[in-house]
Amino acid sequence: MTKKIYVVLTLCLLFIGLPISATAQKATVIKGIVRDSITHEPISYASVFFVGSDKGLMTDDDGKFAVSVRDNFLNVRFSTLGYREKTVFVKKGAENDLVIDLVPSDYVLKEVVVKPKKEKYSKRNNPAVEFVKKLIERRHVGDPKNHDFYNYEKYEKMTFALNEFSEEQKKKWLFKKFQFIFDYVDTSEVSGKPILTVSIKEKIAENYYRRSPETEKSVVTGIKRAGIDEIFSQESVQMLCEDLFREIDIFKNDITLLNNRFVSPLSNIGTSFYKYYLLDTILVDGVKCVDLGFVPFNSESFGFTGHIYVPEGDSTYFIKKVKLNVPRDINLNYVENMYLEQDYERLEDGTRIKTKDDAIIEFRIMPATQGLYARRMTTYDKFTFTPPDDLSVYDFEGREKVEVDAQAKPEEFWVDNRHVPVKKKENAVDKLLARLREVPVFYYTEKVLGILISGYIETGKDSKFDFGPMNTTISANEIEGARFRIGGLTTAQLNPHWFARGYVAYGTKDEKVKYSGEVEYSFNKKKFHSREFPINSIKLSHSYDIDQLGQHYLYTNKDNVFLSLKRKGDNKATYLRKTELSYLQERKGGFSFGLGIRNEIQQMATDRIAFIDGYGKKIKDYMQTNFEVKLRFAPNEKFYQTKSQRFPINLDAPVLTLSHNFA
Repeated sequence: MTKKIYVVLTLCLLFIGLPISATAQKATVIKGIVRDSITHEPISYASVFFVGSDKGLMTDDDGKFAVSVRDNFLNVRFSTLGYREKTVFVKKGAENDLVIDLVPSDYVLKEVVVKPKKEKYSKRNNPAVEFVKKLIERRHVGDPKNHDFYNYEKYEKMTFALNEFSEEQKKKWLFKKFQFIFDYVDTSEVSGKPILTVSIKEKIAENYYRRSPETEKSVVTGIKRAGIDEIFSQESVQMLCEDLFREIDIFKNDITLLNNRFVSPLSNIGTSFYKYYLLDTILVDGVKCVDLGFVPFNSESFGFTGHIYVPEGDSTYFIKKVKLNVPRDINLNYVENMYLEQDYERLEDGTRIKTKDDAIIEFRIMPATQGLYARRMTTYDKFTFTPPDDLSVYDFEGREKVEVDAQAKPEEFWVDNRHVPVKKKENAVDKLLARLREVPVFYYTEKVLGILISGYIETGKDSKFDFGPMNTTISANEIEGARFRIGGLTTAQLNPHWFARGYVAYGTKDEKVKYSGEVEYSFNKKKFHSREFPINSIKLSHSYDIDQLGQHYLYTNKDNVFLSLKRKGDNKATYLRKTELSYLQERKGGFSFGLGIRNEIQQMATDRIAFIDGYGKKIKDYMQTNFEVKLRFAPNEKFYQTKSQRFPINLDAPVLTLSHNFA
């Protein structure tokens, strides 16, 4: 389900943003072999890095390499432990067949001499394996959560852009009315590709950790959003982004990213999952560090390729920087490239703190279509290890609390508090949208997509009543024939506590009028509609409609127009008259409690479903009354919320349900 949500969001971003372009930069093909300059023996697992980009690979067992890239880069650098580094220039957009001879140069690292020879990887007597074992053993050293309290400020910037948005597309007829958008094209700081930012989200939060009893809370003080994804539920989009682009902790055994579970390079099983290499010593922020490289044994397994940088001679094995990529051979939800980088600092008392977490992902739904660029930049500041002034910050329900005025902060707040500056063209998304909406084709496309996504037509800017769901206006089934329906719901703009929704439908074949009406009182003050999380309401409803037996529609309406296209007819149905009074309370911790009383009258619709008593007599209808109590526990549950349904984003933990019915 998460993949479906992601695909829908991505397609809508691409469709509403700009026409799709099939042009792409011509690929540069680089292949060849890396050898010892004296013996001409091939060098296994030498590093091949494209200077000026974040891309690279390693040679295979026979010292060979081959890759096709479309990235902008300056030249190619070849290096491995025991040899002098070599940089060569290649011809862009052409095929380059190279023979690289590296000159031996012995390096001494803790009395282990590495000399040139053909490598056959082995964990036994491997200094890189011994090195990473010490890293794993010392993962807990310097952990900030060893303190009784750990507090910090977190700034997060999420950027979505159309990738590889080159000047060549200016000539396409599709962009004839959109020439002004090229004034907003920017350059990726990592790949060097031209990108057009279409959405930017910023969030500042105060985070509080207490070791005993262990508690983590986050108070969001500022939220700022702009972009063409405004037609979606912004809270749900935020939840989806935070789940897909989760904060990575390499010191744990497993890492969840893009709804997939990866093995950490510092996992307890790391030495059985990864190949490790001591590559070189380089300067990282002025500190000379040992470069530990790693790749999975199996390139199709869910692991990372990358580098861990440790200050040379550091007995605590403090990690200064981490760079991660994903192997190209794994199938990762339309991901073409992914690059992650983390920076750490060590305080005077030895505490390890993370100062930056930068993740860049490039997606493409289909070949030869416009790609999507996503970047999540997270920075951390204002670290303290003392109890907060107000200990009640640990008492609110749930993990996160958003301040009432978080979304209303003035620009001065962001200028004073954001950790990293926002580039001029990133901050111009609002201006870009305003100009796009001046073009009728974009304006009406956005309106239509908004209706398709939400399912409802709003009756104004601050709509008090919405018509819909629109996908149920016309449908068909074997019992009713053509079915016509009109309905709608009230919003919080009319009343933030009282809500109503309903519809009237008519079938041309059975010539019956069906209907549904619902009145709900919410004890919580709502922002938009009654189904917002958390629900704490009492509801009275009455309906008369077709009941298609055995059909359960969790994520759509039973009379969705697309459900009319069935391979076989479904005439096993009844008419159901139902009256229900129910109460539901949801808690932010994942627990919910519900109880209700429901009266149902089932009526025969066709002879295919007949009610026959023990004496063989047909009964036109029967009635039953149900009493229900239901408990549900769904820890860490995340979902995309619409005005009528919830679509699950993840299934990290089991959902536990206990219910009792008496009829």
